[in-house]
Amino acid sequence: MDRKQYIKSSLIALLGGGILAFGLYHIHAQSHITEGGQLGLTLLLHHWLRISPALSGFIINTLCYLVGWRTLGKTFLFYSGISAVSFSVIYRICEQFPPLWPNVAGYPLAAALLGAVFVGLGCGLCVRVGGAPSGDDAIAMSLSRICKIKIEYVYMISDVTVLLLSLSYIPVRRIGFSLLSVLLSSKLVGLVQRFPAQKKEGNAL
Repeated sequence: MDRKQYIKSSLIALLGGGILAFGLYHIHAQSHITEGGQLGLTLLLHHWLRISPALSGFIINTLCYLVGWRTLGKTFLFYSGISAVSFSVIYRICEQFPPLWPNVAGYPLAAALLGAVFVGLGCGLCVRVGGAPSGDDAIAMSLSRICKIKIEYVYMISDVTVLLLSLSYIPVRRIGFSLLSVLLSSKLVGLVQRFPAQKKEGNAL
């Protein structure tokens, strides 16, 4: 991959992380429509411990990437780092201003659908260039290889576990909307990653 392609992919990773942070703050955090995996965990920590997702997301990502260091290539880590920093910075900026849609909690179905768009598009752009804004991918790949379990089951266990823990502060009805949001965003990630087709790039920086 030439320098021009690196710059283009880096900008896409920055954009993806920013879109994800924007949606997580303005939709998920305001509506209590949570996400599974690491994203849902940051919202859980924010609710109970008042730890900003800008901080917890960065720490969790770093730990996950360290765990998966031996199973991931440099390109993945490089773009994941860019998108993770972008997410933390943009979320922190968003926190300095009132939410754009303060009444979104009254429309859980709309919040689930719109939230899925932001998460799916943001994550999809990052995955498209070979990285990820969260450590979910790194830890899922590592556990899949170590435990000999298909990676989709690792993701499923992670999402369901976080959603169940989220019942400690989110009503069952809203968890149902959260599940809908998770399923739609996962599907959108795959669509953004594959359409239009992109040429495969090298795995080394």
